[in-house]
Amino acid sequence: MRYFVIIILSLFSFQIYAQELFVMTEPASNMPTGAIGIRNMSMYSFVKEGKNNFHNMPELMWGVNKDWMIHASAFMSDKEGNLNLEGGSLYAKYRFFSEDDLHSHFRLAAFGRISTNNSPIYQEDIETMGMNSGYELGVVGTKLINKTALSASISYERALNNQDFILPEEFSNSAMNYTLSIGQLMHPKKYTNFKQTNINAMLELLGQRLNQNGKSYLDVVPSIQFIVNSQARIDLAYRHQIYSDMERMNTNSILLKLEYTFFNVTK
Repeated sequence: MRYFVIIILSLFSFQIYAQELFVMTEPASNMPTGAIGIRNMSMYSFVKEGKNNFHNMPELMWGVNKDWMIHASAFMSDKEGNLNLEGGSLYAKYRFFSEDDLHSHFRLAAFGRISTNNSPIYQEDIETMGMNSGYELGVVGTKLINKTALSASISYERALNNQDFILPEEFSNSAMNYTLSIGQLMHPKKYTNFKQTNINAMLELLGQRLNQNGKSYLDVVPSIQFIVNSQARIDLAYRHQIYSDMERMNTNSILLKLEYTFFNVTK
């Protein structure tokens, strides 16, 4: 009986966790304590002028405990011809509020990222995940209701010089970011075992407003996600610019994200 209860609780916990694995944003929930995750995001961007470019970002993740999670990422792209290593980042998230009910929960977390980059700065928008040296600080809230997850965040992002490349004086060096993510569990309709493949459909809105000149953009990202055997994850998404009055390199992109989680590694 004891083991049956443990299995049922594990299935329920994974159902909750699976619906909050957004493609473009991190939810307020953390990965399981003691888990190690490996992730790779590939992004093919369509550029209005010049050649299209490819970005690849491998990532290592660690669920330190129920409140803390840490990521380390590397940035590679072919903007300058060959695929080159351009930099990396460290990301940390602290969950400081949690409210649980039978079929829902609510989480609040604070997060921060610090990045270094050595690529030329062509774009006005600020992106410390792959484009700019700098840092980002923010808060995120996530609400789960049955099979639907809602998540929203706001953050301050500051761009610094990219090692050998100076941030142009006419560019804003800071911005406010805001996101809204909606995820829906589409399959299975009913859980029978933890090896069932989960299929999640998602829609995310990503916006930014530059602090110095007031320029802004808004992107929409529809995506589909597959979670296999409770450990492997496959995301396919399309990022499309709805509105922008700033110079950007990546206005429309196709993204593929692959992830695998090893549980109870560091307990």
